[in-house]
Amino acid sequence: MSVENLALFAFETGHDYGARVAAHLGMPLAPVEERDFEDGEHKARPLGNVRGKDAYVICSLYGDDRLSVNDKLVRLLFFVGALRDAAAQSVTVVAPYLCYARKDRKTKARDPISSRYVAQMFEAMGTTRFVTMDVHNLAAFQNAFRCPTEHLEARVLFASHFAQRLRGEQLVVLSPDVGGVKRAEEFRRTLADAVSEPPGGGFMEKRRSRGVVTGDVLVADVADRGVIILDDLISSGTTMRRCAKAARAAGARKVYAVATHGLFMAGAAEVFADEAFDGVVVTDTVPAFRLPTSLVAQKITVLDSTALVAEAIRRIAAGGSIVELLGTEL
Repeated sequence: MSVENLALFAFETGHDYGARVAAHLGMPLAPVEERDFEDGEHKARPLGNVRGKDAYVICSLYGDDRLSVNDKLVRLLFFVGALRDAAAQSVTVVAPYLCYARKDRKTKARDPISSRYVAQMFEAMGTTRFVTMDVHNLAAFQNAFRCPTEHLEARVLFASHFAQRLRGEQLVVLSPDVGGVKRAEEFRRTLADAVSEPPGGGFMEKRRSRGVVTGDVLVADVADRGVIILDDLISSGTTMRRCAKAARAAGARKVYAVATHGLFMAGAAEVFADEAFDGVVVTDTVPAFRLPTSLVAQKITVLDSTALVAEAIRRIAAGGSIVELLGTEL
């Protein structure tokens, strides 16, 4: 891949992630000036010439102790606009974690469809292509954007991890609810290619009404097996715990919670300290900064996703295949 026409950017709050992506590509991050003003406003601008260049901006859209998710979203939108005004040939946004992706349909009268509004804002600012990883609802994501999109998946990373960690174990891949069955089945097939004995599959019954989750039927044979509970993200973790406890009650030998994005919101530390879990595996799209360091050291495994993101950028820039990268070509 020629990097002569490529400019790779990351903001200060995601600089470490962006720098690791850049290292895999064998190129430096382009310099960015960021300024915060007394009234809460801010600006960001590229410090080098981007005229005629293909710009890639890496920014995972989660809130942290310094910037809210809305702060990061606005900063990214304005920076895309600044790049286009500076005559960048194209601007590809790489958001490993995409905010507002869970609000993808109306669940009550007059509800906003926030995921579509976010897509429209990026397009209005001149985004040429949008890249994300393991979005909550793939069909909604693809339909929300009119510009080209790329959807990366971490299942190959998880499959490689568990093929080593649970070598020789009989395994079952569970979805914590019916809505995630397709995602769990795709991971089960990927894992089957990496282990000696094909894993089983199943799901947990789940109903949610007014924030209350019910349903306790486990549809799977997990007795004397290692169980991997897979979801796209972990928020408080209560859904995962229900599934883990049901698997333990049904005789599972080991239970692991697995998700691409570990948000670990309020209450998650208590949930994952539960003996029902042998471990939790996430990627680094969202750092596990909300959990106590002792719990992270004891139970949390964070897989590096930057090589996958870098290879996706390499292929986009060179006209290569993302389908082949993800191993999904039939």
